[in-house]
Amino acid sequence: MNTTKSILLVEDNPDDEELTLLALREYKLANDIVVARDGEEALDYLFARGAHAGRDPQAMPQLVLLDINLPKLSGIDVLRAIRADERTRYVPVVMLTTSKEENDLVASYSGGANSYIVKPVDFAQFVEAVRQLEVYWLILNQPVR
Repeated sequence: MNTTKSILLVEDNPDDEELTLLALREYKLANDIVVARDGEEALDYLFARGAHAGRDPQAMPQLVLLDINLPKLSGIDVLRAIRADERTRYVPVVMLTTSKEENDLVASYSGGANSYIVKPVDFAQFVEAVRQLEVYWLILNQPVR
């Protein structure tokens, strides 16, 4: 894996994408933010296939922020694919979702999620939640390389 502190944001809602990008850029901690708008695109990016076939497959994001309700392939299915592959098994995955459903929470942790965050409705709270995510996962956490 590379040492660039990049984030893969997997989000299909344009408003949530914009808010998340604003929050991530608020503290300028992330060097690079890649956005995938559905589960299939997320896996194509991670495994350097399809539209991302020219990408360096060794250059993994340091963090994946993954929504649950995605088109084409659900966030839970994406999570399972990430954990099933040796190349991505140890990439931290944070479920960042509006779902408060117990079955989504259980499925996420059962599938290997590192964390489960329900998106706050208030923008200031959302920015603070994203800041804390960045500080922990990009600065404090020691990833497997």
